[in-house]
Amino acid sequence: MPTYKLLIAYDGAGFHGYARQPGVRTVQAELETALAPHTGPVDSVVAGRTDKGVHAAGQVVSFTCSEAVDPARLARSLNSRLGPEVAVLDVSEVDAGFSARFDAIERSYEYRVLNREVPDPFLAATSWHVDAPLDLEAMNVAAGAFVGERDFASLCRKAAERATVREVRSATWRREGDLVVYAVTASSFCHQMVRSMVAICVDVGRGVVAAAAVPAILEARDRHAARGAAPAHGLTLVAVRYA
Repeated sequence: MPTYKLLIAYDGAGFHGYARQPGVRTVQAELETALAPHTGPVDSVVAGRTDKGVHAAGQVVSFTCSEAVDPARLARSLNSRLGPEVAVLDVSEVDAGFSARFDAIERSYEYRVLNREVPDPFLAATSWHVDAPLDLEAMNVAAGAFVGERDFASLCRKAAERATVREVRSATWRREGDLVVYAVTASSFCHQMVRSMVAICVDVGRGVVAAAAVPAILEARDRHAARGAAPAHGLTLVAVRYA
């Protein structure tokens, strides 16, 4: 049976996350409904199960179906049915056994903070408005504490029998005009991990928390030691890398 890989982007505002859930609208459910006329029922696999309100610019999905499909024709049909909320950027046939989730070796996210006194209605859906001045240098010191293999229990929403050790390969803040952007790459992330990183770093940038305190927050391995989670709508999955 042929296996296909989709590269997709979506605006997460209208969805209750990526993964299929009963009684709510999700990206997976909409995508699989749009696939069905071409492939029959499929159970797709995703590289990163984004939360409610989180966006994607480079999400990867794989699925297997009983008969071959024309990738170009499938892409046109999916974009017609799902756009503009969901865009299918590429469809390709891949080796049998390929898994968008288990074959991924890196996932990269960006979080955008609008850092100025006045809000911007054109950025409100994709950035967190923080009007207090932010110390970018201190925020980068804080982010440096995340790099390496760490137990991120303090930054992850608790889930029974799920490991919280992750390897973060890079974590940096940069300024782009009024936007302050957090770019982070890891082998994988646990639930709310990136948004919790952002919340801590923003508090460091505002002078509420010292950058030097971040290692101790991680070492506590206690969700109550952290600073909550930044709003979901500022977060975007930007890329997934495969060997």
